[in-house]
Amino acid sequence: MKRLLTLLAAFALGSSQVAFANSDLQKQIDDPNQWVIQTGDYANQRYSKLDQINKENVGKLQVAWTFSTGVLRGHEGSPLVVGNMMYVHAPFPNTVFALDLDKEGQIVWKYEPKQDPDVIPVMCCDTVNRGVAYAEGKIFLHQADTTVVALDAKTGKMIWSVKNGDPKKGETNTATVLPVKDKVIVGISGGEFGVRGSVTAYSMADGKLLWRGYSMGPDSDTLIDPEKTTHLGKPVGKDSGLTTWEGDQWKIGGGTTWGWYSYDPEENLIYYGSGNPSTWNPTQRPGDNRWSMTIFARDVDTGMTKWVYQMTPHDEWDYDGVNEMILTEQDFGGKSRKLLTHFDRNGFGYTLDRLTGELLVAEKYDPAVNWATEVVMDPKSEQYGRPQVVAQYSTEKNGEDVNSTGICPAALGTKDQQPAAYSPKTELFYVPTNHVCMDYEPFRVSYTAGQPYVGATLSMYPAPGSHGGMGNFIAWDNKEGKIKWSLPEKFSVWSGALATAGNVVFYGTLEGYLKAVDADSGKELYRFKTPSGVIGNVMTYSHGGKQYVAVLSGVGGWAGIGLAAGLTNPNEGLGAVGGYAALSDYTALGGTLTVFSLPN
Repeated sequence: MKRLLTLLAAFALGSSQVAFANSDLQKQIDDPNQWVIQTGDYANQRYSKLDQINKENVGKLQVAWTFSTGVLRGHEGSPLVVGNMMYVHAPFPNTVFALDLDKEGQIVWKYEPKQDPDVIPVMCCDTVNRGVAYAEGKIFLHQADTTVVALDAKTGKMIWSVKNGDPKKGETNTATVLPVKDKVIVGISGGEFGVRGSVTAYSMADGKLLWRGYSMGPDSDTLIDPEKTTHLGKPVGKDSGLTTWEGDQWKIGGGTTWGWYSYDPEENLIYYGSGNPSTWNPTQRPGDNRWSMTIFARDVDTGMTKWVYQMTPHDEWDYDGVNEMILTEQDFGGKSRKLLTHFDRNGFGYTLDRLTGELLVAEKYDPAVNWATEVVMDPKSEQYGRPQVVAQYSTEKNGEDVNSTGICPAALGTKDQQPAAYSPKTELFYVPTNHVCMDYEPFRVSYTAGQPYVGATLSMYPAPGSHGGMGNFIAWDNKEGKIKWSLPEKFSVWSGALATAGNVVFYGTLEGYLKAVDADSGKELYRFKTPSGVIGNVMTYSHGGKQYVAVLSGVGGWAGIGLAAGLTNPNEGLGAVGGYAALSDYTALGGTLTVFSLPN
């Protein structure tokens, strides 16, 4: 209690002060010639003001140069560009390269961490890493074994390191970090091993732990004020992260935090989502299982939670809530509002007021979604904010050891971690999606530290009665909650999107194509087949007065785990191997950065 009171006092003090951002880092982020954090900017918009490449000339793009990482697993994330340096990362063992753009990409330094390979089988859904971040002359990397390191950006020399978790308990990392003010914000992976999710702030200067907020547990652990923290406008009440769990299940409750983080400097708040509750068998964890499947708004200085919104109470389908929160300022209902838009794995696109957590829009962004009919939007209803579950697709109602069939979307969601982009020119969101359904059979499972704690068998397949493919790339209006245009794809679109001032949107495909489309109409303007399937995020930068577009290719991730790990049993990879078996007919393993530009 004493710890909680101290934190509450700090929260009150911090909220009364004007937020002070890291001015040097903010200046670097605001320079469109660079790309200094994985999200492009704190708002997660993945929008570039560069327009040398535009919809009139993008069809003339050609390969400028390439670089091999030497690793043949899934390559998520993107390179960074800071000044004349490019920083490229790889999957496990998480090698980092510093390339001098003034010297034709000469390798200036290489960081090769020595990690125990026993961490590999503990990593769910491939050995991916979503990249490094830059701040104050340092490159920050969160390794697979949860070691967070700060490297000198000029020399690659380690400045400090700290261990964020224990792989022997199932705690690993696949995500990037977010440098904010004097802190580095770090999450944790391992929901399929009964890990209890948390977010931690470390000192950017020396790696000292400053605060840690858990996804579930007592208020002192979750950093929740029972009277001031709100859920849909109402105080959450005492120990809300305990009372919605049975017994001590919350201690192995999941809600991991391996997704993306955004930040509003004016409000001094970070926004992120928590993942699925453990286990995947819903019968073993009665209750709403708060605060898994939840959007959090936390104070950067104290970690205290301002508001939460749980999207999928008592998740029965592994619909992780970790996807990015995209921050915009738009006219809504006749006045300018600070909005947060989130495309959840559960298939609903949400728009909220990011100051208060008020729910404004909740609509399906794939018509195939069938597990729920709607999210109740009437604030007077007892069901306000809750999805209305269809009994036929309720894995709990159907029972243990019963195969519930035809559930849409599949566990990998209508969108997984592959990030969307937003263009302030069109006010549209460009969203890579999965068009995939599943059969889901839960079974009873016991917990052993460091061992899989799943409790369900899955199979996946394309959405029936549709275009036959497993993905769409869509343009979404977050105020109307409507799809404006949709491009069908043979496989899930597992690449992060990029929008630019040239009215071009870029994304990659699992077959290996980089594609460029018209931001207004979706008309395809360019495509190029890279050496392997693309699950990386497209980025852009300018060097020597010339704009470049870059993307990592290297098939893998959950969708490509069969290829990446050499798996053949259709039920392996948590059901993805069978669903994506045909992918091997179109691409092979790789690990290449491909950089594009217009001809001289």
